[in-house]
Amino acid sequence: MGFLGDIGSFIMTPLYYLVSVVLVGWHKVFGAVFGAESGISWVLSIIGLTLVIRAALIPLFVKQIKSSRNMQLLQPKVKELQKKYGHDRERLTQETMALYRETGTNPFSSCLPLIVQMPIFLALFRLLSKAAGGHGHGVLTDHDANLFAHAPIFGGTISSSFTKSSGEVSVQIVAICLVIAMTATTFLTQRQLMSKNMPADALSGPYAQQQKMLLYVLPLVFAVGGIAFPIGVLLYWTTSNLWTMGQQFYVIRNNPAPNTEAFRAKERRDAEKARRHGHTPEAGTPATETQDPSSETPKPAPGAAKRQQPKKQSRSQRRTAKPKPKPTTEQGETP
Repeated sequence: MGFLGDIGSFIMTPLYYLVSVVLVGWHKVFGAVFGAESGISWVLSIIGLTLVIRAALIPLFVKQIKSSRNMQLLQPKVKELQKKYGHDRERLTQETMALYRETGTNPFSSCLPLIVQMPIFLALFRLLSKAAGGHGHGVLTDHDANLFAHAPIFGGTISSSFTKSSGEVSVQIVAICLVIAMTATTFLTQRQLMSKNMPADALSGPYAQQQKMLLYVLPLVFAVGGIAFPIGVLLYWTTSNLWTMGQQFYVIRNNPAPNTEAFRAKERRDAEKARRHGHTPEAGTPATETQDPSSETPKPAPGAAKRQQPKKQSRSQRRTAKPKPKPTTEQGETP
């Protein structure tokens, strides 16, 4: 147990200092404006901490998007392997892993940002829990911890929670609202990905079953555990979810996976944009939707005489045909 504790301390101690440095840095900025003891300065500091952490995780998010897209596109091939080697589980596993290696796909990369963020979340949770008792951690001094613990917000303090509300109904209402917001944003973020950026083939495989399970299990876990989270932690997690929703919406709208609802919606937007600007439609775009009316072939006016086509003659007829005499001038010279 001591060995595991040493490993946990080795991992968490740098995170305590990292989280506390960012939190205290933002508090110095907002404290100079709103006052060091005000709750709004600590709330804005938590939001600033969230934005810094989420911005630092953007490279992992991009890797997650690429891995998820590759997993979606590989589902037809995975199904073929299941049909071919379904009777041999060992061979099926080997062939599936070989397919992942050939395409450079890691099936666990989609969970990587969440796995990386969990220690940071735990460090923040422990930091706020200790600050609620007036104990500093990292670069957060005991004085700053006392300011944090007693900072008024929503009729309570930032360190309050639903289970530790001292009987204040207003604190319980705020805590429940934040728990609902955290749970709803978690659910909507995952549902946004499945409904808009997953092809039809990927919605019926084992990967889709895993995603559907996470769609309902994760919000349930957060809803049950959230009643014990301090208000400060709930603010952090809800802000983080809102960031993820906006970031994911941007990626799905501008760079959707092929053969998805988001991809077809982007094609329609691009075709409409090209039509408005008078550009030539791209390949695959119906010409009837973007054709310029001025480029159509003009129809002949009603009653106009049609040009008579020459009759087809045989070779012998062309040989015996006499050439027409050329007109001459008055002097008898050919013009």
